Parts: sequence; C-alpha cells; structure tokens
Amino acid sequence: MRAEPNLPPEALAAIRAPFLATGAEPVDAPILQPLALILELAGEAMRARLFVVQAEGGQETCLRPDFTVPVVRQHLDSGKLAGRYVYEGKAFRASPDADRPEEFRQIGLERFDDAAAPVAPADAEIAALAWTAALAGGRDDLSLWLGDIALFAAFIDDQGLAPSLAARLKRVAARPRLLAAELARAGAEPETQADSGKLAGLLSGLSEAEAATVLEEVWALAGIDPVGGRGPAAIAQRLIRRAQAASAPALTLEQADSITRFLAVDDAPQAAFAAIRAVAGAKAPALDGALSDWTQRLDLLAQAGVPLERTRFATALGHAFDYYDGLTFEVRSAALHPDRAVAVGGRYDGLPARLGGAPGARAVGCMVRPWRAWTGGES
Repeated sequence: MRAEPNLPPEALAAIRAPFLATGAEPVDAPILQPLALILELAGEAMRARLFVVQAEGGQETCLRPDFTVPVVRQHLDSGKLAGRYVYEGKAFRASPDADRPEEFRQIGLERFDDAAAPVAPADAEIAALAWTAALAGGRDDLSLWLGDIALFAAFIDDQGLAPSLAARLKRVAARPRLLAAELARAGAEPETQADSGKLAGLLSGLSEAEAATVLEEVWALAGIDPVGGRGPAAIAQRLIRRAQAASAPALTLEQADSITRFLAVDDAPQAAFAAIRAVAGAKAPALDGALSDWTQRLDLLAQAGVPLERTRFATALGHAFDYYDGLTFEVRSAALHPDRAVAVGGRYDGLPARLGGAPGARAVGCMVRPWRAWTGGES
C-alpha cells in the first residue's frame, strides 16, 4: 500500500488550527467499516477502490475510505440532536495510479443541527472553514468550486416528468455514470419484462422482504454462496431498481437536451445562476426557491474572507459518495489535477435518516487533505 508522506509538523499544525478553533468535539472512527454499507452509499463502482478485510466466517469489512459515515453513526449513537465533531486520521482507497497514495491523512469537521436550523449560514461556515484550512497550507493558487445537488432536484421537479422517472433521476444525480446512462436512453421505448430480466421483473412485484426471501431461495436451489458484502435484501433492491428503470418511460430527446444543458453550466456564480435560469425557462418555481439561498451563502462566504473572484459554480459538481443532497464544494489548486481536490465537503441531510436517525435533521461537513494543501506537497 502506497502511503502519503508526512508533512513538517509546523505545516500540519497550521492546517489543523482552523478546525481546532471551532471548539468541536474531537472524535475517532474505527478503521474497519462494514463493506455492505459503504457499497450502498457509494455504489458498486467504489468496490475497486476499497481494501476489503474479512476474518474467516466473519462479516466483510473494508478499511475506512472516508470519515463521514462513521462520524454520522457515532453522532446517532450519542442520541444528541446537534453536535460538531472534528477528526484527524488516515483513510484508505486503492488506486491504479502508481503515483497516487492509497493511505492518506484527512482532517475534517461534521456539523449536525436540528430541523429548524437555517441551511445557508451552516453551509457558508463549513465551506469557509475548508477554504481557510486549505489556504493555511501555503498554496496561493486555490479556487473554491461550488455546486448544489438540490438545484438538480429542483430543476427536475420543474420539468413535469413522470414521478417514477423524476425520482430515478434524482437518485442518480450524484453518480455521473448512471445519470449518463439515463440521458443516453432518451427517446427509447420501455423494455418488457423479458428484456429487463425475468428474475428482476419477478422481484419488482414483491415487497423488499419477499424479494430477499425469493432471492435466497434461488441461491439455495442453484447452490450459490454469495460473496461481495451485499446481503439478499440489498441485491434484490438493486435488481428491482434495474427492472423498474428499464421498464419505465425514458426521457424525451428534448428533456434530455435540457438536462444536458443544465449539467454543462460552469461559470462564476452569478453568471452560472443566470445560465441555469435561462435553461429552466420562465416558469421554474422549484428552481427559483432552491436558488434563493445562494445570495446569502455568497455574502456569508465573502464576510468569512473567501474571495468571491476565486469561486466558481458548476452544476455537475459531485463527489464519490452519493449521500450529498445539497451544497457540494471543492477547494482546488491550479497546480493539481481537478480530480485531486485539496478539500471537499457538502450537505447530506438525508444520510442520518438512511442510517437510522430521525428524518429532518441537518448535516454538513468538510475534509481537507493536508498533503495536498501544503505548498511543498503533492504536485
């Protein structure tokens, strides 16, 4: 495993300082995380980037690829409605690139609020924290890239799509490969059950529990012992969604073109918002509502010291995990490839509920890669 080099202590301390100044509660997270849960949240494509660990007869686990999920689980276990947690430690992701570290340090903060907490101030605080910590590494070529998954959801709501199609598009909004597949299917006729797979078609008519039972029976009859971290319920759900996607109405070519133009917007924030409104057309109440908080976010970022002339808004900005459902952001260095962000973060209000928490809670966080932030680090 290729490990990231250590930073000089003074450089690491400078990058860490903005996080410590928040007064957040320090937390750690187990290095081993449940594989099935990570795959559910990140998608099957993430499997190739995970280091899988399994004791004989035990549950499949993986070395933690990120801190957000385990910190959310710890927050839920605490029973608190609100909390701020700061962490620092190693994360692990496999890479085919010989020059990319697979063991690397992250410093981050996760913030949890109750349902009544305003979103924009928290978003701006976390994005400004990531910017400040990244800047402390000494680079003078940083820029803050902004996005918003909620804008895509609002744009879809204004398109008048069939509810099942709209829900599917929102579900794959943060997964570029799956979204591209939906756009490529534009104009196609729905498949029959035979085309989409008889087993998947059969399962789609059952409840999740019934589908899992049927799948287990099929495995038993075939003498199959499934491996890979996912249980029958998760696999059945995946097959059901695949069958439903294949048999549901596809986008029209005109709708696909509108979505493609929306996802192509990439400009300074105010110019980007104008371009988004132009694509959406005159009647876009959901989108107008989603855009309303952005003036406040930008004002608060400026007040926190983020130079707005070094910000950019890209509608297609997303991350490896698909639990983000609002603001997304990256701090990038001009000296590094865009896929090697110095810091990333965003809002994930729906994740705590997916992990068993009460619906309606607020959650937003960020993470900085100190080695990339340091002016003497990755190049």
